[in-house]
Amino acid sequence: MNILFICRSNVCRSPLAEALLKKKFADNRLNGEVRSAGFESFHINELPDDNIVSLAASHGVEVSGRARLFTKGDFIRFDRIYAMDALGYNDAMEMAESGEEKEKVDYLMNVIVPGKNRIIPDPYHSGVTDCESLFTLLDEITDKLIEEIKASE
Repeated sequence: MNILFICRSNVCRSPLAEALLKKKFADNRLNGEVRSAGFESFHINELPDDNIVSLAASHGVEVSGRARLFTKGDFIRFDRIYAMDALGYNDAMEMAESGEEKEKVDYLMNVIVPGKNRIIPDPYHSGVTDCESLFTLLDEITDKLIEEIKASE
């Protein structure tokens, strides 16, 4: 199972979700690729936000990599594409060229609250407290993803 997380700039939410799920893939010996991407070019090739990196490290999770843009090729490369918010969801859906590609895109919160299309708040400007809340939420969601992937094998 290849999974891509998308958000606006690919420096907070999506890299943290990527790091959490990568660790859980390894811990559960699951095969697949886990990555993240964004839609805004102003952070391309930047490292993830320092608050996110520090917080994740305090939980034993390594957040690494550099911000990159979402591309049309991601529809081929990934089985599921999870958006953090409506902007990312809409941007991905606009780039999709087929019904099959559109079916791959969903709101990440729908993993734990199906059909509600709720967003995952962006802590980029709000500080460490919101980063901790984000970590807790993404940890719960990625646990549920692991359960679903294991059940489908």
